[in-house]
Amino acid sequence: MPTILYYIHDPMCSWCWAFRPTWQKIRAALPEEILIQYVLGGLASDTHQPMPLELQQKIQGIWGTIKKQVPGTEFNFDFWIKCQPRRSTYPACRAVIAAARQEDKFGEAMILLIQRAYYLQARNPSDDSTLIELAMELGLDEQRFISDLNSSETQEELFRQIQFAQIIGAQGFPSLVLQQTDEYFPIRFSYHDPSVALSRIRALQRFP
Repeated sequence: MPTILYYIHDPMCSWCWAFRPTWQKIRAALPEEILIQYVLGGLASDTHQPMPLELQQKIQGIWGTIKKQVPGTEFNFDFWIKCQPRRSTYPACRAVIAAARQEDKFGEAMILLIQRAYYLQARNPSDDSTLIELAMELGLDEQRFISDLNSSETQEELFRQIQFAQIIGAQGFPSLVLQQTDEYFPIRFSYHDPSVALSRIRALQRFP
């Protein structure tokens, strides 16, 4: 049975955005025999209600904290002026699944497009209209994407991934969990230093 490194995330998780550069370095340093699998954790369920002002201010504060703690992480605070925020990340999660249905590589590409739209371009990935625009930018089949975005199959797959994240012991977003045979090992990591996670994986895998 192959060794699998699960990356549990949400495309609208600001800490996942901050972790992205280090995560890319971790991936690049892994041996080929370790498979990487993304798992959507589902940060916030569907709602059409505007985000309460108190929560808006809290998330803006988190963005500010991240900029201080993870230098180089960029946020465009115009989002909070130009968009109507909703505490809903499930649409973005479904967009990742719908994109991957057309080709696996498009799932990961959609994650990055959603992150850039949300954090840099002041666009709202809680809105299906934004997600459809991103699908077109990615060159996906628009009608197929629209059909898949809110299909029962896509929703079931999202719930399956959320449940799986809980089963393997993911603690928040992002999380890294290594599977060897039928055992799951949480992987401690740093937002700055890829060697923290890699050393833990080496200890478990004993690869040079």
